[in-house]
Amino acid sequence: MAISTTFTDPTGVGPDVVLPNAVIDDSLPDAEIRRDHIPTPDPYYVDLGMLYKLARLEEIRRLHFTDAPLHLALRGHMGTGKDHDLEQFAAKLATPYYRIPLTGEVRDITLIGSIKLHGDGMGGTESRWEDGDITRALRGPAIVNLSELNAAGAETLFALHGLLDRHQALELPTGEMVRLRDDVRIFGTLNPTDLRDYAGTQTLNKAFADRWIIWEKAFPGEEDLVLMLARRHPGLDPGVMTLLTKLAVEINTSFTSGDSRTRVETPMSLRTVLDRYPAGLRMYAHTNDPMRSAWEEFVLPHIDPFDRDHYETVWSAVVRRGPEGNPFSD
Repeated sequence: MAISTTFTDPTGVGPDVVLPNAVIDDSLPDAEIRRDHIPTPDPYYVDLGMLYKLARLEEIRRLHFTDAPLHLALRGHMGTGKDHDLEQFAAKLATPYYRIPLTGEVRDITLIGSIKLHGDGMGGTESRWEDGDITRALRGPAIVNLSELNAAGAETLFALHGLLDRHQALELPTGEMVRLRDDVRIFGTLNPTDLRDYAGTQTLNKAFADRWIIWEKAFPGEEDLVLMLARRHPGLDPGVMTLLTKLAVEINTSFTSGDSRTRVETPMSLRTVLDRYPAGLRMYAHTNDPMRSAWEEFVLPHIDPFDRDHYETVWSAVVRRGPEGNPFSD
């Protein structure tokens, strides 16, 4: 196994970054479980520069900010690939990856841990401490992704303050201090706080937000989507690919518009463009207009009724009628 990974700037401007891969000590009680948390590299993943940015920040942190907390959160709309970027960064560095959703249902005891009763084998019970999700991740090499940061309840955020500031430790109810290891990095993801229907989200508490570097993650552009589709579906007809990427860009431009009178409320996410729509194209390859059939069955059902007119307007302007014949050459 490689002991380091080199990250190259896709723009050709920045210097290469070489980072050591994770080392999982066999003495760790959960060494094998931790190895199971190392993600598998996605052969279809297209790095649009995010992995290089993550690597560059990590290099700077190692060289100049070893005592300062620099935690990064990626903010972007649904389907922009935030969690996927962090997962693939962990895969590159052969590092255990823990994605911990901070939904409104999660409580601090779920994240940190609690004392529970266990049978002692003699008919009685005994109290034992059981780590929560974050505490467990902190005990060995890890990239921790606190997903949906702005959906967490207040008690959850306050429980994490000490971990994310210069204290860099969780104090357990048992008195134990679980300190942030040199080989553990904490990341987060969140949706923008605007008029969108992201149920359960809220504006981040200012004190909590100040503990993060926040980078914006936008929807990919047309050229980026072509790269992704070509890698994932190499047999896709070039004409269909062009129309599909134009559809996505036009709709997502409307989705991100600041004008509430013209914007739509549902984007064409990467899941739609790379997975659902191509599945529809294959399913309806025998029809007179596979693009239209896939549109009706795999896209429109996700769209709010009051947005469908706008979607259909974009369809009429970009496609009207898809290319004839099988959308795939394979």
